[in-house]
Amino acid sequence: MSPSNKPAAMGTERESMLQLAAEAFQAKNFDLAAEIYECQLAALGDVASRRQELTVRRADALAYGGKFAEAFVAYRQAAEMERLRPAHLSNLVDYLTSITKLDNAGDRREGAEAGAAATACPCSGATGCGGQDFSCRICLSSLFEPVTLSCGHCFCKKCLEKDKKETEVVCKECGLSSGVAVHGYRVNVVLSNLLAKWFPRVYRAGRLRREGNGLYSEKKVQEALEKYNQAISISPTDHILFSNRSQIHSSLKHYEKALRDAEMACRLMPLWSKGHVRKAQALVSLGRSEEALREYLLCLSIEPDCRLARNEANKLLSDLFAPVTYQVPEHISDFPNIVSSRGRMKSSVSAPSQLFGPGPLPLELSVTPTAPGAGRLDCSEVKVQDDSKMDHCLLHARKRRITKECEEEQGAKGNSVAHKRLKSESAVANNLLTSAVGDILAPTDLECSLCMRLLYEPVTTPCGHTFCLQCLKRCLDHNPKCPLCKEELSEYLVQRQYCKTALMENLIARYLPCELMERQKLHDEEMAELSNLNKNVPIFVCTMAFPTVPCPLHIFEPCYRLMIRRCMETGTNCFGMCLGDDLKGFADYGCLLEIRDVTFFSDGRSVVDTIGRRRFKVIQHSERDGYNTADIEYLEDVKVEGLAVGELQSLHDTVYDQALVWVNSLKTEQKERIEGHFGPIPEKDSELQASPNGPSWCWWLLAVLPLEGRAQLPFLAITSLKDRLSGIRKVLLFMACSRHRGHAVGQRS
Repeated sequence: MSPSNKPAAMGTERESMLQLAAEAFQAKNFDLAAEIYECQLAALGDVASRRQELTVRRADALAYGGKFAEAFVAYRQAAEMERLRPAHLSNLVDYLTSITKLDNAGDRREGAEAGAAATACPCSGATGCGGQDFSCRICLSSLFEPVTLSCGHCFCKKCLEKDKKETEVVCKECGLSSGVAVHGYRVNVVLSNLLAKWFPRVYRAGRLRREGNGLYSEKKVQEALEKYNQAISISPTDHILFSNRSQIHSSLKHYEKALRDAEMACRLMPLWSKGHVRKAQALVSLGRSEEALREYLLCLSIEPDCRLARNEANKLLSDLFAPVTYQVPEHISDFPNIVSSRGRMKSSVSAPSQLFGPGPLPLELSVTPTAPGAGRLDCSEVKVQDDSKMDHCLLHARKRRITKECEEEQGAKGNSVAHKRLKSESAVANNLLTSAVGDILAPTDLECSLCMRLLYEPVTTPCGHTFCLQCLKRCLDHNPKCPLCKEELSEYLVQRQYCKTALMENLIARYLPCELMERQKLHDEEMAELSNLNKNVPIFVCTMAFPTVPCPLHIFEPCYRLMIRRCMETGTNCFGMCLGDDLKGFADYGCLLEIRDVTFFSDGRSVVDTIGRRRFKVIQHSERDGYNTADIEYLEDVKVEGLAVGELQSLHDTVYDQALVWVNSLKTEQKERIEGHFGPIPEKDSELQASPNGPSWCWWLLAVLPLEGRAQLPFLAITSLKDRLSGIRKVLLFMACSRHRGHAVGQRS
């Protein structure tokens, strides 16, 4: 190998080894990855261009492999080359978060129940009362100024407005995009009034919180603090109040008070990430960096996408690993234990009053500060103890571990009893709440302002008004505006999501079950009546329709919008089509149409794709909600037998051939237009009398022949296929004679 090719070959080999190390890391073979990185570092010699990067990778592998003492030294070595950036510490933050993470379902459930028990106080009407029914899934507190998204889920308006960069709201519950910006939504009027009525203290505390936020934004910090003091005196179990007051205390440089409020927020709601962020911020201000780092990691274990917590954790770690020349926070010697053990984390969540205290220093690492009281750590002071002292330490460590395991076992039994008592108290609190709300809830509280009946399938518009689903649709048939505030709802019409408001449905089902059953019964009776395709069948008075023939319709009148919607809601997807009649309103014969598809427009209009199914005779004319209805009986062709079958077949074939001659005689433009609308002429049926309506090509031909509706109508009433074919033959002969006469006149002229 020539000297010029040797460096290139070495570079290729180095990249291969680094790729192998990366694959080993991904495969969780951390020892192999660390060994490869160590070998590559030794091969680099004095070349420092990639030394820091490889040192950090080796440190990551050591940390993930459980060798944190060695990893700590490696991170410090990398920091001495150049200050570590967030990209360097990303894996370390993920690792520390993973060993902090409460990924066990039982842990999360116990934490949630602990928070619920801390806030369950139905008698005081404090925030948190009502459990999940009345809580916002973003702030985990009682709903205040609730907004209902188009998917039907409710959140606090303030919670949705926090991310003002979003062009449209994405539901935190179901993940669906609403297609509407935050400012396009209004407070749910009915729900807001109910919450104010049921939980007046919560409502008053929420008003004070909003006023305090306004004062804080105006830099009137002391006045804002007074508002929050009042709010907490009214609602002393609201974790948001304590969290926000913690921020106010920090602004006033009252860091001890800020820490106390943040700790209270964490006790009240252990699995709320923002509370741990507030606590970490207060700890940083007090110079307790390692405790702050623990809180940021706990926050990331609850909310992995919290950018603030990740950035601050990166910053603290970067300061931690910085050489002595940087201002490293005090008490850094306890760093290897910044992450509490899983058992301690679990007990802290189960019993929120316990704080996350740092654990004892592991035997693998003995740290000597560089100066008394300075708390600074130099990697040169990290030493492995000699053998004579190691045995002594291991003996003491074993005794401590056995004692600790016994204590934890006893504590686990105590926690189990406490946990059962906690669940029992929480259940009693929820039962009290159900009883209290049920006593003050009246059916009129949840009444539709349009039909004046109990809300059925409640839907909330972006402007905040709630109606029965069917009531709202009927109003929008006439005008694409809110029936109450007249706000434009054209975009809402285009989306046509009409998702039911989940919270309202749950409230009605839980607290008004008897009234809901009556309302359901009434609705079912109406649907059963509408789905009867013999009595009160909806009739569209327009044009002629025939069996098997497509019939597209443009719907714009409100009464027909209602009619089409009801046909679809009942599941029949059918209505009758009849010609108009000056005396009766519509003709005595018609065709049942089946809806195949509907295309809606923003102004409420729609194009309905239908196809003819069955012929009928009208027995009784009537009307319902502005459109015509009828009692009908269906018509079928009378079947023939014996010699009549052969005669019928012969007549059928003759007329079909005449029909083909007429169709082929049309001009190309006419033929293309007909086939574009109705399709080509159907083939002859293999079984002549198989269909009760007769051959489909007969109806296709009647639909395209240039006849007026009154001339076409008698064919629907004929129940003899022979008579219908004879009538069609007469029309075709007349058309042929007319064409010949016209052609002869043209030649003479």
